[in-house]
Amino acid sequence: MRSLLIAAMLISALGFPVSPLWAAIGCTLSNPARDLKALFPEMTSYREDVKEFPRLPQGRQSYQLLRVRVGDDLDPVYESFETPYTLYSVFRAQELIGYVHGVNVPGRGGVIQVFLSVDPEQASIRRMFYQRLESTGNTALRSPAATGQFAGMSLADFYKHDYFAAADPANPADRLGRLTVPPGLPDTAMPDWQASVRGVRKNLILLDIFVFGRRHDPFYERAQAAKNEKEKK
Repeated sequence: MRSLLIAAMLISALGFPVSPLWAAIGCTLSNPARDLKALFPEMTSYREDVKEFPRLPQGRQSYQLLRVRVGDDLDPVYESFETPYTLYSVFRAQELIGYVHGVNVPGRGGVIQVFLSVDPEQASIRRMFYQRLESTGNTALRSPAATGQFAGMSLADFYKHDYFAAADPANPADRLGRLTVPPGLPDTAMPDWQASVRGVRKNLILLDIFVFGRRHDPFYERAQAAKNEKEKK
């Protein structure tokens, strides 16, 4: 992956246009059969589906929605309109028992690959884990004290955090607001922790678009209303 990125940068620096094939870098499990079995020991089969904004109805609108709801600019290499996303559906016999989905986010030391194992009924996180992480805080970020904080969260918790930030900052129901910096994380790795939290949010937004029919829109709309009301004061 790094060699592709370097090649694309060199081509761009020489003045040649970079095609979407070069610009769009996806995120896949390095060994799906092994990794999914570790996440779901009861798994009997799985399916891979590639999701791409250009192939979605109203894909441009959905991509703009991603940018707005992530809350900052999207990276032109790892978060472009053409970026492919691989969704893993996990089955026990004929029963769907989980989804696994990963995203790339830029970190201080390089790209960070943030994966989520998600409950298909509740759209909540079963487990958050890294596949690729180049950081001075590698050990602290990979520890259960860091990744375990996201278990049970859904996109609703991220949108509720936005609401509480505008309407009631000290509300104890703000689960995201209760996240703590991993013990032993060096100051130099703080940007990677922040990028990881952003990666979880981005991952959940994509799953809401690709899988869950944007079921969390009401939470987002409530947060926006609270933000607009605060700005009027």
